[in-house]
Amino acid sequence: MQNRWPWRLHATYDETISRALDAYERVNRDMPLAGLHWFFDHAETISERSMDRIAALGGGIAVQHRMAYQGEFFVERYGARAAEATPPIARMLEKGLKVAAGTDATRVASHNPWVSLSWLTTGRTVGGLRIYPQRNCVDRETALRLWTENATWFSNEEGKKGRIEAGQLADLIVPDRDYFACAECEIAGTVSELTIVGGRIVYAAGTFAKLDTPPPPAMPDWSPVRRFVGSVASAAPHDGRMHRQQLDDACGCASVCRVHGHDHGRAWTGNAPAGDLKGFWGALGCSCFAF
Repeated sequence: MQNRWPWRLHATYDETISRALDAYERVNRDMPLAGLHWFFDHAETISERSMDRIAALGGGIAVQHRMAYQGEFFVERYGARAAEATPPIARMLEKGLKVAAGTDATRVASHNPWVSLSWLTTGRTVGGLRIYPQRNCVDRETALRLWTENATWFSNEEGKKGRIEAGQLADLIVPDRDYFACAECEIAGTVSELTIVGGRIVYAAGTFAKLDTPPPPAMPDWSPVRRFVGSVASAAPHDGRMHRQQLDDACGCASVCRVHGHDHGRAWTGNAPAGDLKGFWGALGCSCFAF
């Protein structure tokens, strides 16, 4: 078995994790998992026994901060006691498990890493509810390593990135505040003032604004954003009517849709008529735009 791509299983409930581990243990007997970077995602309600089994098999757990957004709902439904270790990150680390942080954006949480760093260190939701006791929180350095150095094990990129040192990828940022010294309530509001990818500046603001470079063109190349700047409403004449041909031109489709026709102007200027397939699909998305 080549150690090239990690195995990942999205699992929240311990029952699912337990069943998967039963299968992993059977596989391990015939084809050892040693050296293969496999892991579970989420694992909010993982048990002590399952953590021990994952550690014994050399697996890892990738956690996401959806509880920062859903903590109040979880507490309302299951109670504050049940929410105290969802997931038990500090306990995972104590057991020697491979643990990394991420977002799974935009499915379960925001792509914003600073919200996650705040959640990891304070145990609070974005609404301010303290759902974790201090024993399940981690210090700021540990939280940052979960996002950087620790995450490289999961992508089989250890030694290639995750640290600011010679020989590793020059991917780094300069935040607008001192993450290690600012107040807890300020962590989530942190933004980058300088972003460097592969040694090249890709974003600059604030103190570094003069170093900023134009953003790359929108992807994919047929995206309407590449050809139309501004809102459709801004193109409307004072009487509220829009020129259909102008809207069709602004659509930016790479080619005319051969299934539903090209009549976005009509769709945008009227009610989506379910009886008219061209107008209906022009409003709700057709193959010339999305597929």
